[in-house]
Amino acid sequence: MPKFVIYYVRYVDYVSTKLGRAVMYTIFLMIGTLLLGAITRNILNLPLSWTVEMAQFIITGYYIVGGAYSIQTEDHVRMDLLYDHFSVRTKAKIDVATNFFLVFYLVTLLIGSISSTMYAIEYGQRNFSQWNPSMIPIKLIMVFGIFLMILQAISTFFKDIAKVKGISIP
Repeated sequence: MPKFVIYYVRYVDYVSTKLGRAVMYTIFLMIGTLLLGAITRNILNLPLSWTVEMAQFIITGYYIVGGAYSIQTEDHVRMDLLYDHFSVRTKAKIDVATNFFLVFYLVTLLIGSISSTMYAIEYGQRNFSQWNPSMIPIKLIMVFGIFLMILQAISTFFKDIAKVKGISIP
């Protein structure tokens, strides 16, 4: 494999691993936010209107930014009924073919998310709720996470090509 491919795979895998493992801990932030809402509502009789919505934003960032790590570690959803019975090389061939669909889907999502983010910035979009938060931060996180998933899908594509050729990328 060309050196730039090896460097690309190493760099993208490194970034995906570090961000994925860091974002993994935001689940505790979400749990804390929901716990705060439950305590203030049920014990202090002081309901906070923003806790559930903030937890939704946190979990959205959790799975969008963690998506690249999920692709890298092959923990994403896959129909394993037949796939598990194939050799490593055959699995790589299937993954090379299906990777085009994944990248197409992610690019379509990226185009839509950029458009949605531009709309939110241009019109100062806010969520229609009692809390009324700005939608710009979560939409920027969405664009970043989808872009990272595209980079990781390309990295996975290169690793699958290497497997098909019978070589490994160190």
